Amino acid sequence: MCGFAGYITTEGDGERYQPDLMEMMNSIKHRGPDDEGLHVDDMAGLGFRRLSIIGITNGKQPMYNEDGTIVVTFNGEIYNYQEIKEDLIEKGHIFKTDADTEVLVHGYEEYGTELLQKLRGMYAFAVWNRDKKEMLIARDIFGIKPMFYTRTEHDFVFGSEIKAILKFPNVKKELNELALESYLSFQYSVLDETFYKGIFRLPPAHYLLWKDGAVEIQRYYEPEFNTDKSITFEGAVEQVNQVMENSIAAHKISDTEVGGFLSGGVDSSYIVARSNLDKTFSVGFDYPKCNEIPLAKTLSDYVGVKNKSKLITTQEFFEELPKIMNHVDEPLSDPSCIALYFLCRLASEQVKVVLSGEGSDELFGGYNIYKSPLALKPVMKVPRPVRRGLAKVLNKLPMNFKGKNYLIRAGQDLEERYIGNAYIYHINEVYKLLKAPKKVHTPQSITKPIYDKVRDKDDITKMQYLDINTWLWGDILNKADTMSMAHSLEVRVPFLDKEVAKVAFRVPVEHRVDSHETKRYFRKAANEFMPDITAERKKLGFPIPVRNWLREDIYYRLVKDTLTSKESEQFFHTDYLVDLLDKHFTGKCDNSRKIWTVYAFILWYQKHFSAA
Repeated sequence: MCGFAGYITTEGDGERYQPDLMEMMNSIKHRGPDDEGLHVDDMAGLGFRRLSIIGITNGKQPMYNEDGTIVVTFNGEIYNYQEIKEDLIEKGHIFKTDADTEVLVHGYEEYGTELLQKLRGMYAFAVWNRDKKEMLIARDIFGIKPMFYTRTEHDFVFGSEIKAILKFPNVKKELNELALESYLSFQYSVLDETFYKGIFRLPPAHYLLWKDGAVEIQRYYEPEFNTDKSITFEGAVEQVNQVMENSIAAHKISDTEVGGFLSGGVDSSYIVARSNLDKTFSVGFDYPKCNEIPLAKTLSDYVGVKNKSKLITTQEFFEELPKIMNHVDEPLSDPSCIALYFLCRLASEQVKVVLSGEGSDELFGGYNIYKSPLALKPVMKVPRPVRRGLAKVLNKLPMNFKGKNYLIRAGQDLEERYIGNAYIYHINEVYKLLKAPKKVHTPQSITKPIYDKVRDKDDITKMQYLDINTWLWGDILNKADTMSMAHSLEVRVPFLDKEVAKVAFRVPVEHRVDSHETKRYFRKAANEFMPDITAERKKLGFPIPVRNWLREDIYYRLVKDTLTSKESEQFFHTDYLVDLLDKHFTGKCDNSRKIWTVYAFILWYQKHFSAA
């Protein structure tokens, strides 16, 4: 796990940017405190910060081929690098190191972009071909590792974090308000163009080819659900246990000690129970329903591993927020990212690498909301025009009553009502909240191209596919990478493995979800390795007591001051925000997620723009 940054200039004087490249590298030193390296020639510069995990003594980057014409910087891990290395050696390539990075050097020479079809791992990398004056940049299939880029009149600039790109002298720092509009609905930055105008993220499963000033972007992998109806429930259980044994073994390859994150949920517990780790790490909050430490202790005792835990106090949570905002390149309103910050800090005191349970819900069908198509099934017998007409009438009624939201949802197509695991502000609310809405995108216009690819699938599969292509990289993996790298910690995610995905995408939907239970076959598989209470536990996410905090006077006032600040008034109708906050404070309704979404943005904006 590392970080890199670089540039290509068409002006032919690339050496003059070497001091700027050093600044770019220094801005992401937290990603790799162990070592640094750079390559500069008349056209390109590649800088690297290293966290030593594999090939500790000889894995320095940038890494070159034999004659120095191919230059590689790489962030991540290639879990099948030994297998690919053997194939390349048979083809005549000579290896000088035992680092997985060198597989990319010779693999690019041998296969070009076809190398991407062979890789199993998490990665973002850049390959500069000095002879062809061509650069290949690629990102892993799920978006575990980040990759950003921008273009100026004469330059192409890229990096593992946006903050590195902003250190390049020809890059302007300017807010992209279009990103704010969609963020208010999704709770994360969902567009390819980031919160900075002209700076883009390379989407997961894509590569970018720069040649003669032109940029070509291609998708090289598609997460396709092609279910095999012949797979029985018992067969699915057996297959997932087999493939996870293999994936966990691959993800444990390291020249340093590997630990594990452990909550009271089935995902991290399964990883820990099957990994033979020595150390696990857990955090909780000083609220009874938001403290999973006791459950984590139970599982640790059951499998015989050490567990180190920390109870996060509300005071230190809020005290750490400004520091955390320094690491967050774009606003992310998922409050669990702050809890993850504390968890990563705890783990980094003892290990460099941890295994974590991200991705299980998206691949196996674990979110509770995936049961909603089954809950709506009884009313779907009513003709669609009738359902839609009733929903329109109910939407206009001011009063609430039991069953109202159910009937409204029944009157909407899935593509209208589901934009992902979070749906904070609906578009009409966004327009009321913002002083100058751009009205370029709606949530549905963003999700439509994704839904169009699975128009022939059932609704549960459509929801999973959408979350894999948005929520997973935009929220779940984004916060995991940002918070772990803030503490120079590598987080590995065995569920998000190419071979695991092959199994998950073949399992029939009825084995994934029914009206009573989510990720059914996986829970049954987990039962073989842990107590029933853990394997069968309902999906809770990472419980954060935001709802409680916003009903305590001290934090109510703290948040209100931010919501009415001059920075907030630049973008929002603050009286609208205060009304949401007051209604929550007095217990009239739960507006905690809406309030926190705006609050997180303002804190981020104050840190990255107002303080600049």
